[in-house]
Amino acid sequence: MSASTTVSSTELRTRFASRLSTLYGTEVPAYTTLVEVAQEVNRRVLAREGGNAERLGSIDRVTAERHGAIRVGSPRELAQVARVFGALGMYPCGFYDLRDAAPAPVPVVSTAFRPLDRDELAANPFRVFTSMLVPEDRRFFDADLEARLRSYVDARQLFPPELLTLADVAIERGGLTTVDADRYLHLATASFALSREPVDRAWYTELERVSAVAADIGGVTTTHVNHLTPRVLDIDDLYGSMQARGIEMIDEIQGPPRWDGPDLLLRQTSFRALAEPRTFREVDGTVTEGTLRVRFGEVEARGIALTPAGRDRFDELVAAVDRRLAEQPDLCRADVAPQVWREGLPATERDLCIEGLAFFAFAVDDRVAAGHISPGQRAALEHGEVTALVRAGVLHPQPIVYEDFLPRSAAGIFASNLTDSVGIDPSQGGAERDAGWMSDRIGTTVNAPEELYAREALTSLAAAEQVLTMPITSPVPRGARA
Repeated sequence: MSASTTVSSTELRTRFASRLSTLYGTEVPAYTTLVEVAQEVNRRVLAREGGNAERLGSIDRVTAERHGAIRVGSPRELAQVARVFGALGMYPCGFYDLRDAAPAPVPVVSTAFRPLDRDELAANPFRVFTSMLVPEDRRFFDADLEARLRSYVDARQLFPPELLTLADVAIERGGLTTVDADRYLHLATASFALSREPVDRAWYTELERVSAVAADIGGVTTTHVNHLTPRVLDIDDLYGSMQARGIEMIDEIQGPPRWDGPDLLLRQTSFRALAEPRTFREVDGTVTEGTLRVRFGEVEARGIALTPAGRDRFDELVAAVDRRLAEQPDLCRADVAPQVWREGLPATERDLCIEGLAFFAFAVDDRVAAGHISPGQRAALEHGEVTALVRAGVLHPQPIVYEDFLPRSAAGIFASNLTDSVGIDPSQGGAERDAGWMSDRIGTTVNAPEELYAREALTSLAAAEQVLTMPITSPVPRGARA
């Protein structure tokens, strides 16, 4: 395969994201409105804040950025998804168990397929949040329903063999010929289109009594894009702007609150799931018209990645907000959470760095690199510890963007858009699942997000050591957490 006829995995990812966006805009016209409003908001923020608006990513990257969401029914199907996205340079990252997530448990475990390398993320940060049904979990499914559900899922084929073969070639060679690339993109995009095949109403309804998500996964013969998400620089502005256009939004923005300090982790919201026309096959074999509400338009605002210590602090603050709301039910989360955040978190990026609560890359100060060193900086250099170097202005911390997801936010989006789960028996045991289990089933490692962020921070410190010609003692955490 000559270089002149090769479409790289990076370019394949860019083209696929574009095609999927066009497809979803055709299927869900309100998504196109969401993208338009997101771009309007981003332009306003850029005009208002100038270069600072691009501190967590260039405007070109933010404008192009998307994450999609799909759902599958078995480890076999998830392993096939890993091949399809592996061709695009996207790998499983993070393990999310939504079966215990508030506000409403969902019978799935999830991972996100995304680029891992910083340069690849900058080129195109397309991600796909992929959920897999867990029919073995007795809190949701009894033995009989599990058996029938597994049989139904095992009998279907979500991805044509030709697509999987092309994906394997792309993984092996790092890309495809132009002809094969076009064929791959056609087959891959078609695999995520909403099927027009009639839905078995009785079977779908039986699963829906357990969970609307279970019905969407196991009640149909195909998979599809559940939502496609642009990135916005001011999600509060977007929320109000969408409402001003007459589009119904979910009740609140999920994730950290809006506050005076740095943007952290991930904030998400969406317009409500739409009633989409679908055909149904009734028990007597007739085909009737109806609607299903399974797809919605989500939007996200990304902040700084937190270290394990930072995530522990985040969890403590979320719990504190929940307690205050329980004690004072007349208050709303948007009023309580910012106050809790102000009480429990540093208000600046620098202090987040010094307290070891967030991940940062480090750059050597230009004057220091040129040999202009103050007495205080010289003392910090003699000490060689990264926090002291930051305090002295020898190193400048640069925030590392959070590229992943939050289980509570994902469950909150699901709960706000779909019918509530019913029929859950908490007295029954759940099926044990973790990142190791998922890695074994799909045949590739599920990466730990915090290890990737720590690696990026440590790489930047290694580069700083070369500039300063001295070792730096680093407290950067190496632990991992989904």
